Order: sequence, then structure tokens, then C-alpha cells
Amino acid sequence: MRLTRCHIDAPLQPGTELTLPEDTANHLIRVMRLREGEDCVLFNGDGHDYTARVVAIGKRESRVRIQSARALDNESPLHITLLQGIARGEKMDLILQKATELGVSAIVPVNAERTEVKLDAARAEKRLAHWRNVLVSACGQSGRARVPLLSPPLPLAQAAQAQSPAALKLTLDPLGEHRLATLSAPGAEGVVIAIGPEGGWSPRDRQALRESGFQGLQLGPRILRTETAGLAAIAALQARLGDL
Repeated sequence: MRLTRCHIDAPLQPGTELTLPEDTANHLIRVMRLREGEDCVLFNGDGHDYTARVVAIGKRESRVRIQSARALDNESPLHITLLQGIARGEKMDLILQKATELGVSAIVPVNAERTEVKLDAARAEKRLAHWRNVLVSACGQSGRARVPLLSPPLPLAQAAQAQSPAALKLTLDPLGEHRLATLSAPGAEGVVIAIGPEGGWSPRDRQALRESGFQGLQLGPRILRTETAGLAAIAALQARLGDL
């Protein structure tokens, strides 16, 4: 039987007891109806799953004891960083969720010239917290024990320049110089794929990407929406160079 799996932001070690955070306790005890003596699985992003047993259920707190740890080996050998033009609401959530399921290693939300979503400092902080919850939930569902690294939103030029010179840096372009079939396996720095916002890359955006070493990748003759493009590219790269 598959055990209920939850993320917890705390150190985990077999033989120790801990009090569950309120939201985790509510999910395990009130929603999933776990009782004392029953087991669940916790993960904190360190690459392990931890079997935990419910040892106390109270009105104010519930406690578990960590029984054992198991290292997971389901991360892709291909390190993929997604530079994603910020999209509206549920579209961005979908992109983050599915990119996590497909094995992306890091995500950088970027503000491009045609980005429709404008976030001030307060809204950006709330969005970032929400996006991280989306990633954590996707890891819980997909069985990943490492949460993709999520950067605060950055201007496109800054995000592009910050990528390793050793990485294979790509952006979708119907006239691009690369095709999937001819891509060579990248080194340890992996692949960075840049995807535009709903309005696409502007000429100045494309120039900024070129100046930072990004090259065009042909991915079929059709124009893909932002919520399709990144996911299609990640899946194609994983099939060609990763573990799909």
C-alpha cells in the first residue's frame, strides 16, 4: 500500500520525534485520517524519504517518530534550468507543476519586455512563496525528494547573464541553428532553456539572450503557447538527453 507522502521543512533523522507543522498535521490527521500507530512518508528536500509513525494526536499538536530513511535515485542525470517568462495565474502554476514532474532542476522566473504580469516587491514575495508551494506539492505527488531550486523573479538580461558559460543555453526558434536530433550531450552544467512570456520575446529580449550565449532550438514548425513551450522542450530534452 502506498503511504501518504508530505513535505516538511525540518531536519529529519531516524529515531527522533518531532511535532508536525499545523498544515501537515491537518492534512495527515484530519484529511487522510491517519491514527496513532499508522505510518506516513516525509521528505525535506535532502534526497531521502523518511518513514514516520504517528505517536501522538492532540488538539494542539501531533507528533511522529522517524522510523527509517531511504535515499531516492530518481533525479534526472540531465541538469535542466528553466528561464520562464512570468505568466498569469494558473498558467504559471501549471508550468511550475509540470516542469517539476518532468525533472527540471532549477527555475528562474523572468521579467521580459512583453511580460504582462507586473509584480511589486510585496506581490513578488507572496508569489514566490506560492510558487514554492506548487513545487513542493508537485514533488510530493511525483515522488521526487529534491525540490527544484526556485529563484526570485529577475529581469531577463540579468537572469541570462547569470547562467554558467559552460551550460548549453537554448531558446525556442523555428529558424534556430540546433535540432533535437543533432544536440550533443552537455557537460555537468547541463542545459538552460529560456521560454518567453505570453507575448513572446521582443527583438530586444532576443538580442539580450544572444549576447548571453543563447542559441536557437527548432522544436517543430508550430508556435507554442508559453504554458506549452517550456514543458514540450523539457520533455523533448529529457527524451533526447535525460531519463525519459
